[in-house]
Amino acid sequence: MRLLSRPDTTYVERPEDRAALLRLVSLLLQYPDAGLLAARAELGRAVAALPVPQPALEEFMRWFGDRDPMSLARDYVRTFDLRRRSSLYLTYYLHGDTRRRGMALLTLKQRYRVAGLTPPEGELPDFLPVVCEFAALAGPSAGEAPLRQHRKGLELIRTALRAAGSPYALVLDVLCAALPDLSEAERLAVADLALAGPPAEEVGLAPYGPPLNEMEVRP
Repeated sequence: MRLLSRPDTTYVERPEDRAALLRLVSLLLQYPDAGLLAARAELGRAVAALPVPQPALEEFMRWFGDRDPMSLARDYVRTFDLRRRSSLYLTYYLHGDTRRRGMALLTLKQRYRVAGLTPPEGELPDFLPVVCEFAALAGPSAGEAPLRQHRKGLELIRTALRAAGSPYALVLDVLCAALPDLSEAERLAVADLALAGPPAEEVGLAPYGPPLNEMEVRP
């Protein structure tokens, strides 16, 4: 991928500004590998240069820029790989482990291809950084449609991150502030989903589940 409650967030209106913001969100939600860590200073400058100031991202960058690489890697795996409630695979929240999720993944991949984009190899098309990058490239209308479709899932992730005290909640605050707010009915649905969990249908869907094996480590 390329660099390019709503406390401390500001809605971004111009398409080019939204694209810059979404690219930053995409990068900051990726695993902190050597390439991302080497770009921390550049990312900090990009956040500071946003036309609409984003104090939440600035606060996140202060945390992200000061942490040692091993701590960042452990935080990321613990936050996103080992907890279903804050998994970054969006179709899980809408469809759970059901056959409908496989169709949703296929539809999303086809949406990318129609726009002339190819999802990265080895990553599911509903991975939130991939969805944000698509939104940045394809524009507010078609590009942000998957984010709007999964708005309730994004709210669940944000709520889970806040409950866990994770600094990554600041990044979700910014993303959610750039999208339409939830209606009262949607907020009730989010609360119900947080209690009951997504639909379950275990047969034949292991490849689509978010990684949850506590022995699994990233390279």
